[in-house]
Amino acid sequence: MRRMERLIEEALGLTPSIQQDIISSVFVLVGLWVISRLLLRVASKRQTDSRKLYQWKKTTNYIVTGLGIMALANIWFNGFQSIATYLGLLSAGLVVALRDPIMNMFGWVFLIWKRPFKVGDRIMINGHTGDVIDIAFFQFTLNELGQWVDSEQATGRVVHIPNSHVFTKSQINYNHAFPFLWHEVQLRLTFESNWQKAKELMETIAAIHTVQLSEGAQEIIRKNAQHHLIFYKDFKPRVFSKVRENGIQLTVRYLCNLNGRRESENKIWEDILVQFMASSDIRFAYPTTRFVQSDGQE
Repeated sequence: MRRMERLIEEALGLTPSIQQDIISSVFVLVGLWVISRLLLRVASKRQTDSRKLYQWKKTTNYIVTGLGIMALANIWFNGFQSIATYLGLLSAGLVVALRDPIMNMFGWVFLIWKRPFKVGDRIMINGHTGDVIDIAFFQFTLNELGQWVDSEQATGRVVHIPNSHVFTKSQINYNHAFPFLWHEVQLRLTFESNWQKAKELMETIAAIHTVQLSEGAQEIIRKNAQHHLIFYKDFKPRVFSKVRENGIQLTVRYLCNLNGRRESENKIWEDILVQFMASSDIRFAYPTTRFVQSDGQE
């Protein structure tokens, strides 16, 4: 063994202590890799939910990476006391040179600890809307929605956002505390229309296409929402009336799933068109221009 160490030292210029550190490092890395593979194999056999399996994989990778860094640091720096001394000498320069990466790492810690959003949530941040598909060490990734596509449907692009944005940009979480959306459909009728009848038709149509919640589900939602001081007394759709300059505006407000806003709006509009077109006393209002002659005739 010592002869081999001397040969390596003569050939590569590596001292026996460095050779020992390299061997120890290889054993640590291989051991951690084997442990992570075994854990992931066990998890994949027992866990059928793809989202929970994804979270398990990410957590396992984080833990193994952290253990690996600690073990390698202990091997190469002869304990953590030397590490602290070494980092103390370089801290000022690192803070200046690596400000953005450091902020991104702290952002990752904040995302894992406080969990303002998680993988699978739909969020809006810094003008970008999308479903969170990954949270990494330096950035998180969104499956982009909206932009040139209407009604927040997927564009086919992914957006990578630095983790530091969670400290400097406001975030909107669609899933937090209340797993549904309140959506509205507006239309205008002429003043001569039978708006009471139109309102009843809209209420009936909205009741068909709104999210149907059991009493138990409603109670669970109320209890969860109360933790964040969000209170809803009623989940039934409602139609509101308002007089505008060119007619009567009716607005139906109803509950829909996060991914069902466009589809539910499409179904409601189709039913409204069919019902209103079949009613001779209901007419849509639209911008018109009237010309009046000097003799008072139109």
